[in-house]
Amino acid sequence: MSAATTEIRSSTDVLLIGGGVMSATLGTFLQTLQPDWTIDIFERLDDVALESSNAWNNAGTGHSALCELNYTPERADGTIDISKALNVNEQFQISRQFWSFLVRSNQIPNPREFITPIPHMSFVWGDKNVDFLRRRYEALKDHPLFSGMRYSEDPEQLRQWMPLVMKDRAPGEKLAATWIASGTDVNFGALSRLLFRALSAKPGVALHTGHEVEDIKRGENGRWNVRVKALHTGQSRTVSARFVFIGAGGAALPLLQKTGIPESRGVGGFPVSGQFLRCKNPQVIAAHRAKVYGKASVGAPPMSVPHLDTRMIDGESSLLFGPYAGFSTRFLKKGSLFDLPRSIKGNNIGAILAVARDNWPLTKYLIQQVLQSQGDRMKALREFVPDARDEDWELIVAGQRVQVIKADAKKGGVLQFGTEVINSADGSVAALLGASPGASTAAPIMLTIIQRCFKTQLPAWEAKLKEMVPSFGQKLSDNPALCEQLRKSTTEALQLED
Repeated sequence: MSAATTEIRSSTDVLLIGGGVMSATLGTFLQTLQPDWTIDIFERLDDVALESSNAWNNAGTGHSALCELNYTPERADGTIDISKALNVNEQFQISRQFWSFLVRSNQIPNPREFITPIPHMSFVWGDKNVDFLRRRYEALKDHPLFSGMRYSEDPEQLRQWMPLVMKDRAPGEKLAATWIASGTDVNFGALSRLLFRALSAKPGVALHTGHEVEDIKRGENGRWNVRVKALHTGQSRTVSARFVFIGAGGAALPLLQKTGIPESRGVGGFPVSGQFLRCKNPQVIAAHRAKVYGKASVGAPPMSVPHLDTRMIDGESSLLFGPYAGFSTRFLKKGSLFDLPRSIKGNNIGAILAVARDNWPLTKYLIQQVLQSQGDRMKALREFVPDARDEDWELIVAGQRVQVIKADAKKGGVLQFGTEVINSADGSVAALLGASPGASTAAPIMLTIIQRCFKTQLPAWEAKLKEMVPSFGQKLSDNPALCEQLRKSTTEALQLED
């Protein structure tokens, strides 16, 4: 999948910017719903899925709130708020349905190329955290989306679930964990490549790698004129498009600003980079099979929740611990140091300064992370793996994430940690900004874009959408029977019985 697949059209129905899982997902939806439309995809690197979607640039967790404690905050009265956990899990079930449709229609021949069943665990220590996890479990265990979750404080049971974590641990330590078999590890890079491979084989679809979008301007006819540069030849040309999707990861913000749509005003970005420790010892890797999530430090962003992850990448098992946060002014891993300063405009500087003023704990946390030594990182790892040896682990740099900053009437500006769709009032252009839970929720996010931007086509598409996503228009959390039925059918289609 390198180089352009066809000559670039001077006009197209749909123009997708970015060769990651978001563009791949939206392109697949639209091509299935409207096969007679032309679709052009532009990626500035020489292959797809080399930035945020790349397997080594994200945690690969099928984010379904089974283990991520930041999705179940504690209220002031001590009760556990599970509303976000239900929403995140529901979104992942939509992704599972969409992927199952692609497997059944043979657009993805083998689901094990991108998704693997891996138990998801939450792990805490100390009286206060154990009490929190117990109450979290009680709040979730009877909900149909979380059926099968188990809880234990028994060292013997914990040793069965996570032998590496329990090995050589001091006796008498107050520990607790939840365990659920229905968790997954997802290689979003492999998924993106599978989607683009199937998409590129369809008539009217063209994938262009090594092409950078330089500008996006609305023409007098209402269409978008997108200036694209072929990086290997230096040639620029303009493509006219009826609909433009900006799914370029961190680069989405500056491209959105170029459109000049009113909805882009007051929006800024704050880049955060990630690092992981990767295990080099096959014996240690083989001793652990789970995704074990802990609690974030005070002031840490949600994307920095510590976790010890079994990963399946290209058929091989790996073990990662992290993430450790870092800071760079780049918006992409292969971006420019000027990305952040160039994104600061007169209409968003107020929001950015307000966020800087109100988020000192985050700033302090990032400074501490940047100044960490390898010894500091290993100390954090040993809270999960007490006998971890320095020589068994190496530091790798993961992807860049750009957190969304939005103008706010009361505070001046707020920092958001989720994903955000910003589209023009007429639905002719849309951009995806933000980070976690990101790729796991690509399918429901693209359904949001379809509902916002293709309102006139939606009635004609509804039957096909329900074929692709059977729960479309319904909430699984309100329908236990449908929830159980779809969990079983997607487990079968995606071969998730371990």
